[in-house]
Amino acid sequence: MAEKTRYSDEELEEFRAIIMDKLEKAKRDYEQLRDGVTNAEGNDVSDTSPTFKVLEEGATTLSKEESGRLAQRQMKFIQNLQAALVRIENKTYGICRETGKLIPKERLRAVPHATLSIEAKESGVK
Repeated sequence: MAEKTRYSDEELEEFRAIIMDKLEKAKRDYEQLRDGVTNAEGNDVSDTSPTFKVLEEGATTLSKEESGRLAQRQMKFIQNLQAALVRIENKTYGICRETGKLIPKERLRAVPHATLSIEAKESGVK
């Protein structure tokens, strides 16, 4: 029997559902992080008494910086998931970009935006 070169339409639909679930959650998480950075809720040291200690203000700044970094990572994750949806539309989803072989379903279920098989990833190919 010949080796499979792509996933069936039914398999692609299964992956689409997984990705859509992750995308919805990722967008919610991103909104929360973004709101924390932009002070959308209005709870910040800037709208309270100026007697806050310097360390508390520093901690708030660090927290916002960390939230900003997390928001950036979350946006990249969202973009990777959206790119995976495009690959599903193109019927190229699940094909390793280095080896051209199918990425195992188990890996795609765990990391649905993967573009490299474990073998390609471990060989240091980027």
